[in-house]
Amino acid sequence: MMAPFPSPGHQNHLCARVIIVDDMPQVLQDLRQLLELTGQIEVVAEAANGQEAVRLAGDLLPDAVLMDLEMPGMDGYEATRLIKQHPSAPRVIILSVHAGPGERESARAVGADGFIMKGVDYEVLVNAILGRNGPPTTP
Repeated sequence: MMAPFPSPGHQNHLCARVIIVDDMPQVLQDLRQLLELTGQIEVVAEAANGQEAVRLAGDLLPDAVLMDLEMPGMDGYEATRLIKQHPSAPRVIILSVHAGPGERESARAVGADGFIMKGVDYEVLVNAILGRNGPPTTP
């Protein structure tokens, strides 16, 4: 794989450590590649369900968690709620194909820091993870 050119001013400095949570292996692989190509994000772990996400967030203390909603076992709502209870909780950005008012309100209620539809422009996703201002992503 070809390494990306560093962004001006970033000099390939990693700005955020992220856990990706999704039950679809192809989605995990695609997101990892996309995020790591920025040169600003390090994917420190992947999880296929909410239980793994909660455990990994507690063990690895990432800067952000990119969370799917619908997964077997513990869903993204419950995992987000548990992760956000930690005193030094990371940002949790919901990434879902389901983005109706009900899903957004439920995400807000459990403490999600943002809500993005799958398939959105990658810059919106990267900005949400890095905590940069950009198009609104809050639930």
